[in-house]
Amino acid sequence: MIYKEVDVAIIGSGTAGMAAYRAAKEFTNSIALIEGGEYGTTCARVGCMPSKLLIAAADAAYHAQHASGFGIEVIGVKVDGKAVMQRVRRERDRFVGFVLESVEGFDEQHRLRGYAKFKNAHTLIIDEHTEITAKRIVIATGSRPVYPDLFLEAGDRLLINDSVFELDDLPESVAVFGPGVIGLELGQALSRLGVRVKVFGRGGSVASLQDKEIKEYAQDIFNKEFYLNTNAQVHTVRKKGQAVEIEYIEKDGRPVTESFSYLLAATGRRANTDKMAIENTGLALDDKGVPIFDHHTLQTNVEHIFIAGDANNEIPLLHEAADEGKIAGANAGRFPDVRAGLRRTPLGVVFTEPQIANIGLSPNEVEARYAGHYAVGEVSFEGQGRSRVMLKNQGILKVYGEQGTGLLLGAEMFGPAAEHIGHLLSWAIQQRQTVAQILDMPFYHPVIEEGVRTALRDLNAKLHIAPQGVKNSMDCGPGA
Repeated sequence: MIYKEVDVAIIGSGTAGMAAYRAAKEFTNSIALIEGGEYGTTCARVGCMPSKLLIAAADAAYHAQHASGFGIEVIGVKVDGKAVMQRVRRERDRFVGFVLESVEGFDEQHRLRGYAKFKNAHTLIIDEHTEITAKRIVIATGSRPVYPDLFLEAGDRLLINDSVFELDDLPESVAVFGPGVIGLELGQALSRLGVRVKVFGRGGSVASLQDKEIKEYAQDIFNKEFYLNTNAQVHTVRKKGQAVEIEYIEKDGRPVTESFSYLLAATGRRANTDKMAIENTGLALDDKGVPIFDHHTLQTNVEHIFIAGDANNEIPLLHEAADEGKIAGANAGRFPDVRAGLRRTPLGVVFTEPQIANIGLSPNEVEARYAGHYAVGEVSFEGQGRSRVMLKNQGILKVYGEQGTGLLLGAEMFGPAAEHIGHLLSWAIQQRQTVAQILDMPFYHPVIEEGVRTALRDLNAKLHIAPQGVKNSMDCGPGA
């Protein structure tokens, strides 16, 4: 057994761990960066980058096949599944390579391979070969897919988002379980690439949407393109030959037995804090076994232990993991001088088509905090000028503002260019701009952002700060 003492031990070298390492190194050179799995972030290896590569291929195929609305006939569109998957892996490996270069640029004496377990609140055992005593510790162990035991009956026909990108070719059919962000993105992409897809969910959820009207609208739009049942009753799953057979109740109440090439489990992720002997630390845990922590400092109830990224199960997004790693690493490095770090306005994007964006406070949070003291403005993109020009005129945007102050509080969107509109609105919220101040900003014509202006004008009128906006003000006339 090798024994080491360090100022800061960081468990995990993903996005949060790398950010924590860089931040801690500003204060000390006595660091251990511990990694048990492969180097390379979840985003680069199995998350946002390979999924977006698959989505890009899917969108190219879909729009080539649906150009007739512009009076253009594209004949003979062929999807080469092997070529699609080869590009996904090739570009994925390129992104992973950049991450590996970063990790390999870290001081070799700081890097330690193996899985860490807590002996006590200051001591870590690494794969039975090294014992590290650390003055401060950052937990940045990430997360992993989680799914019901029922799915194990699918055997080698079971896929998770960590394995789907390793397929050599596109399958003939896939049953996707979980209409969350991952399930809807991958389900729609596979469908657009010619795979027979059915998406099953429970509890009526549709990705990250909370507004009932927008959720129902999105469900209708998706169902026009592929099968989506957000309240599915699935009775059995079994492997049968080189397929998986699923028994479920159809939307009309009929029992159905259907075979698919694979079952893709996209039913959520679990923080990797359950195999670390965390019970030896004195950490207070929530009902999911995740350490309780301060949102602004990432400090736990054990004052020298911090937790960042997907491991804390709060906001599993890359930019949040990077911010949290920086905060946790800096606080571990300068401890006991613990400071609140910059927490940005929440922003989440789902890269389906239409896209989904959640900005600032959610509808449920707005209602909880401002009940009776807020208003909602909205716009439909079905008649919005630039959206109709591009045949992307589907969707709804709702914006929430505080009565009295006129501050923009949040927004929820299902529609075109949501990834870009989400950024504009999140920037405005973080700058604490009022709806009136945002409306004073330039809006070019014709752009999809004119729909944002329509929604904000509707909100401003309901906040009793301005008169109702001019109808059809996005058109080429004096109403703009």
